[in-house]
Amino acid sequence: METYDCLIVGTGPAGLGAAFSLSEQRPELKLLLIDQEEMCTGGLRNDCKLNFTYPTGFPLEYWDRALANRMIEIVSSHLDTPILPSRNLDVYKRRSERLGVELLEIRQSHLGTDGGILLIERLMERLREKGIGVSLKERMEDLRMHDMRTDPIRRGHIITDKREIGFGKLIVAPGRKGFGFAQELMDNLGIAYVDNTVDLGVRIETREKNYPIVRDYYDPKFFFPDKVRTFCTNSNQAFVVREKYQTRTGRTYYSVNGHAYSDKDKGNGLVNFALLKTVRFTQPLASGQEFAEMLGQMVMLMGGDKPLMQRVGDFRLGKRSKTDSFTGDLYDFEPTLADCTPGDISLAMPAKILRAIWKSMKLLDTIVPGVMHPSTIMYYPEIKLYSNKPQFIDEHFQAARDIYLIGDGAGTSRGIVAAWASGVRAAEGILKDLS
Repeated sequence: METYDCLIVGTGPAGLGAAFSLSEQRPELKLLLIDQEEMCTGGLRNDCKLNFTYPTGFPLEYWDRALANRMIEIVSSHLDTPILPSRNLDVYKRRSERLGVELLEIRQSHLGTDGGILLIERLMERLREKGIGVSLKERMEDLRMHDMRTDPIRRGHIITDKREIGFGKLIVAPGRKGFGFAQELMDNLGIAYVDNTVDLGVRIETREKNYPIVRDYYDPKFFFPDKVRTFCTNSNQAFVVREKYQTRTGRTYYSVNGHAYSDKDKGNGLVNFALLKTVRFTQPLASGQEFAEMLGQMVMLMGGDKPLMQRVGDFRLGKRSKTDSFTGDLYDFEPTLADCTPGDISLAMPAKILRAIWKSMKLLDTIVPGVMHPSTIMYYPEIKLYSNKPQFIDEHFQAARDIYLIGDGAGTSRGIVAAWASGVRAAEGILKDLS
């Protein structure tokens, strides 16, 4: 069995942040990253938007401003990407404030899906130059811990679909799609956690002329009453996509998402963004993941195993969208995610959530007139699972002796920059322990 000083499960920004930090401070350490995917995962591969302003992406229960800002400087040194210009924000801020809406001003960078893949290739090459091992298309299946009195070299080992790998320290960076995997691992290790929060909503797609703020501010961050916010805006050459998830029982459901390419010369003139409501269960304490899975299964039932889409014009009339709702007259653009079922999202979304999102859309249309044009499409569901809250035993995200949980799937971040920062923070804890 080959053994590593630190084994990192997950090659997204959290895992990369940990690997680079460990290697820079202790180049002699033997490191290995594994991932079940065939390419580096996470937001780096999907649109690659980066937010370099606290608190965006940094859960407040784990991060204060001083710590986050220190980490943002470290992340910036690795992800040296140009900051996008912003204009006319005072106008939008004044409109927002009159309605009780907050518009955050954030230092943003956007590489697009194609630019993100190029960045991944550069990062992988840097790992190879540092002698850090990377094994893709290898899935962790089980974990065994050892008695250090009888096995002083290895703290434990993991079993993958290919082999067994020993480790001294283990970092697990599961990402959002690994949300359930992280829970199974915590259950097996007896790590206490809650997952009582989920972000649920719709993805909006419309013509760029109906949401012209993106010409001044690429990814506007609006915060509305009732815990609703805009998230992950894509414009110019923008597309809605679907992502496949599996429940713990093995059933499949899809969540929609958005991405864009960097080539402005091939723009389709469309924009998409998410409107998400945060749902938090307290009494009784319940699983946000299971709640989301149940709603996802309901959509699969109604949509014939596909997500739903509905035109705003139809929704306002209180009727479902049909195939002919997506052609001609006011409905003047084709959906970029055609593999959806035209329908009525009000039958699949809880009324309280839908009311909050619809109210927010109307407020947004007052701030940026045009977004509620009859042709605007609402895709459902968009689900964000990043609210696992493990009971950590130290400030470096150590959840059990020599085991660290980081990134969006572990609830320590909500985006690329903060995920990388969480990897740096775990690495600092490991380096402190090894010193």
